[in-house]
Amino acid sequence: MITIRKAIKEDCPRLLELIKELALFEKAPEQVTVTLDHFIESGFGNQPVWWAFVAEENGTVQGFALYYIRYSTWKGQRMYLEDILVTESMRGKGVGKLLFDQLIEEAKEKKFSGIVWQVLEWNEPAIQFYKKYKADFDPEWINCSIPVG
Repeated sequence: MITIRKAIKEDCPRLLELIKELALFEKAPEQVTVTLDHFIESGFGNQPVWWAFVAEENGTVQGFALYYIRYSTWKGQRMYLEDILVTESMRGKGVGKLLFDQLIEEAKEKKFSGIVWQVLEWNEPAIQFYKKYKADFDPEWINCSIPVG
C-alpha cells in the first residue's frame, strides 16, 4: 500500500539518499554537492524554496517529487518539477503516476498556469511516462548555467 503525502523535515535524509540514487542513474553522482543542512534549510527553513511529495510504503519513502515555483513573464506562476524519482525496486508499480497525479492536483489548487520540467534525451522510460500525460517536448531551447561562488 503506497501513501502519497507532503514531505516533512524528517524525510530529508531519505530524500537526499534518493537524490543520490537519481544522480547515479543519471551518470553524475559527483554532481550532488548539497549538504543535508542546506537541503533541510531550503525546504523547511524560514523561507522555503522547494516543496515535495513522498511515496511511502510501510513507513519507508520509496519515491518523491520535488518542485519549486517558477515565474514566467508570459504565463505567470508555474510549477517547476525539479526531480521525480521512484526507487528502482518500486518502478513499474504505478508509484510515479501517483506522485505525478498529486503534482497536477497541487498545481491546480495553487492556480499555477502549468507544470514544466526537463528530461534527459536518453531516458526513454521517463519520456514514455510523460507521453502518457500528453506532455509537450520542446527541442528548441538549450539549457544554460554558470557556477557562482
